[in-house]
Amino acid sequence: MVGADRDAARSGSAQGRPDGLHAPSTDARGTHDRLNGLLGAVMSVGQELDPTQVLRGIVEAAVVLVDAEYGALGVVGDDGRLAEFITGDIGGPLRAGTAAPPIGPGLPGELIGHPRSLHLADLAAHAAAAGVPEHHPPTHSFLGVPIRVRDEVFGTLYLTEKRGAADFDAEDERVLATLAIAAGVAVDNARRYEEVRLRERWLAAGSDFTSALLSGSSDIEVLEGMLERARDIISADMCVFYQVGPSGELHGSLALGEGADAHRGIVLPGSEGILGGLALAGDGLITLADAATDVRVAAQSDVWTGFGPAVAVTVGTTAQLRGVLMLARRAGRPSFGAAEVAPLPGFAGQVALALELADRRRDTERMSRLADRDRIARDLHDLAIQRLFATGMTLQSAQRFVEHPEANERLSRSIDDLDETIKIIRSTIFGLRDHEAAGGVPRLRVRAVHAVGEAAGVLGFAPALRMEGLIDTDVPPLVADDVAAVLGEALTNVARHARAARVDVSIVVTHGVLGVTVSDDGVGIARGGRRSGLRNLAERAEARGGALSVSSSRGGGTRLDWRVPLGSPG
Repeated sequence: MVGADRDAARSGSAQGRPDGLHAPSTDARGTHDRLNGLLGAVMSVGQELDPTQVLRGIVEAAVVLVDAEYGALGVVGDDGRLAEFITGDIGGPLRAGTAAPPIGPGLPGELIGHPRSLHLADLAAHAAAAGVPEHHPPTHSFLGVPIRVRDEVFGTLYLTEKRGAADFDAEDERVLATLAIAAGVAVDNARRYEEVRLRERWLAAGSDFTSALLSGSSDIEVLEGMLERARDIISADMCVFYQVGPSGELHGSLALGEGADAHRGIVLPGSEGILGGLALAGDGLITLADAATDVRVAAQSDVWTGFGPAVAVTVGTTAQLRGVLMLARRAGRPSFGAAEVAPLPGFAGQVALALELADRRRDTERMSRLADRDRIARDLHDLAIQRLFATGMTLQSAQRFVEHPEANERLSRSIDDLDETIKIIRSTIFGLRDHEAAGGVPRLRVRAVHAVGEAAGVLGFAPALRMEGLIDTDVPPLVADDVAAVLGEALTNVARHARAARVDVSIVVTHGVLGVTVSDDGVGIARGGRRSGLRNLAERAEARGGALSVSSSRGGGTRLDWRVPLGSPG
């Protein structure tokens, strides 16, 4: 409670008190002075918009107006119980002792259950006023007045220990009741302002989330930013996002804050008995007063140990559920209020819409790429192949007029090269037009590009990639799997050990032989190092009648050659 120092009261306006308040003198407490003080208190409280400062200002104003020693304001929570106890600037004898409120544990509940003015000459004589905190100075007189915001009881203003008198009088009660009316208006204004500010923050977060997704950022990166932003806005200790799988299972994909490790990487086959399931089964939003003890989440009670208030909201629609967003506070912290969670469904809707737009954008880009591939394939077929074929026919017709044996042989080789080039182009056209079915395994050319692209993120630079021959048509699927394993192992070894500045990768199919080469300019292979990965690659090559060789490159570095005949056993 507030302890208003007598010396500060005599000096006029104490530090930290609302402007316009004057501590009443024991010699003169005229009605005019009290009205001026009340008017100043009402104006000062009404000008503040920060909820915490409004409540603190109400307590400090009340202490000065009725000349009380201590004051506090008990706030009623959504569950009808005392949720918060606001005190002002602790002073007087409390500085050396305790700052706990000098009201027994039953008296706040008594005034919450029966909101009315309560005037006691002796606090200790009341049946509900037991349990004054240890080390607190003795208190006798008591005055309590409810504060209403519209038709709802917001809380109760408590004053104890009248200065210079044995008890508060009727005028004190009227002054305090008038202040309580003004306090209700001030609290309502502050709450409305806070709700608007909170909605603005949620809207800004949703807008930033959408912009980040549509700008091409990865879903995981943007979702992590969403969790951090939501945790900050709603003042939660932990934030979790569970994705909904194709069969309705929940995946704990992302989690931030205290206790987040308990949610990461787990898969829940069903939704019964868990917080996310309550949101999925309800109207999309569920709040819990105490997640650690709520029987409705008993199937996952271990992950909520130490937590109290929790809220969950679904992300997506019934037709396409994306997941469930959950936020929790540590035990003992205030419950999530209705005004705090009201914007959550709107925010979740923005997130779902942004994810849907990002999917559509990726689909559009994919269709554009496929259209480009079709156009390139048409151009290659209609222009390049036709010209090469015509050139080959011309050379063949001219060959019979060439009598010199060496020139005739050169023409034959040129015609064969043109035929091989036509085959390669036709293989490329086939690869461009062979749009993989959903869930199918990509062809070797695509897998090689992906492997090199993934390695670039670890190496810090992009390896050079060269592919020659009928890779997608002549390489069987099982051999293609081996090639993907070779590339993955070789590039991983370079990233871990080579300290290279350049890496060259080549995949060549010629004369019925597939060759994969990975070379770098790094430090080379250390003697005696573990080579279990290379041994696996050698066994793959031997199983297909081929071989693996690892040697030092000219000028330093390592060269890995993996070769197998196509059409070999296995």
